[in-house]
Amino acid sequence: MESIYLVVSFWFFAAVISTILANRLKISIALMEILVGALVGFAGMELNLYDSLSLNEDWFKFCAGMGSILLTFLSGAELNPDIMKTKIKEVSVVGITGFLAPFLGCTLISHYLVGWDIRASLLCGIALSTTSMAVVYAVMLEYGFNNTDYGKGILGACFVNDLGTVIGLGLIFAPFTYRTLIFIGLTILLIIIVPSVTSFLIKRFAYKTAAIRAKWIIFLLTAAGTLAIWSGSEPVLPAYIIGMTLVRTMEKDGHFVRRLRTLTIGFLTPLYFLRAGALMSIPSLLVAPVIFIVLFVAKVISKIFGLYPVIRNFRENRKEKWYYTLLMSTGLTFGTISALFGLSKNIIDQQQYSLIVGAVIASAVIPTLIANRFFLPEHLLEIPIPEDIAPDERDIKRKI
Repeated sequence: MESIYLVVSFWFFAAVISTILANRLKISIALMEILVGALVGFAGMELNLYDSLSLNEDWFKFCAGMGSILLTFLSGAELNPDIMKTKIKEVSVVGITGFLAPFLGCTLISHYLVGWDIRASLLCGIALSTTSMAVVYAVMLEYGFNNTDYGKGILGACFVNDLGTVIGLGLIFAPFTYRTLIFIGLTILLIIIVPSVTSFLIKRFAYKTAAIRAKWIIFLLTAAGTLAIWSGSEPVLPAYIIGMTLVRTMEKDGHFVRRLRTLTIGFLTPLYFLRAGALMSIPSLLVAPVIFIVLFVAKVISKIFGLYPVIRNFRENRKEKWYYTLLMSTGLTFGTISALFGLSKNIIDQQQYSLIVGAVIASAVIPTLIANRFFLPEHLLEIPIPEDIAPDERDIKRKI
């Protein structure tokens, strides 16, 4: 146990450093944690201490996985059904385009330009077609866009995009079996019964027992995640769906949501983002830097050329259009999951895996960094201040 406590203390020290650097450099904390994780992983390899980082220990993978699951659940719980109904055309068109454009572009480029076989190229196209729900939601939460219609539209489009990735991976590589049917059937059952059961538990026990809401949510997510893994899917998918089904319930209890965010952002997601960066093999990228650059550019350019003409139909402001496009160009969770699936099934080899994951992680960092630095739509976060407020109070409100 002593070694586990030592490793955990080291990683949370890295998380503290990441937060300080992110504040000083004025970039997203999630992105800084990925960058710091990559540097720690590289240093560990150079100093022959990589195994001491415990990145592949079951407890570390569980904590990191729970971070992505809870973050995905919270992002789903942000999507107000009424707003989604008004944005169904936008999120559907943007999400489908966000999947198809990079899937086709990256598959063709990796096959005809890089020279990979067709199965590896299709896997590459799937992995690079994703949009990172974890990164996008972390950025939305950090800047406050999750409370705006604009931010909810982006989150909705991310969900449709990643749903396309999951379906594409399943149709092309994963066999459709009776387990898939059971997973779909039980997920539909959860959608039907979870809201009423949750409301009953909250009404009957929430204010009489300790943290039953958090325990119930974690039970739901881990049980649904187990079912998803058993069926050949991924646990983040039912987490998003459960979040969407409980959005009405979560809206009524802002205090509980804030506490759940504190648990997620303060404890679990630092381990997820730091681990994601540390798993990227910088030496493997240096061996074939041209291929890495080609894959990264293929993902981002195909996303931009596919999405920008579509997004301009829904947004008029230049910053809003570019911010939307660049955030949709990110990738992380489903991209790394798809790449790991390909490696485990011998569809790609270790070097191809490192190149794809490197491109995925680079797409999580660079587009978001550019978006936040040059295209942040601050006007959407402006709070109107009544004219009759005293000058000193107006100054205080501007600083809040």
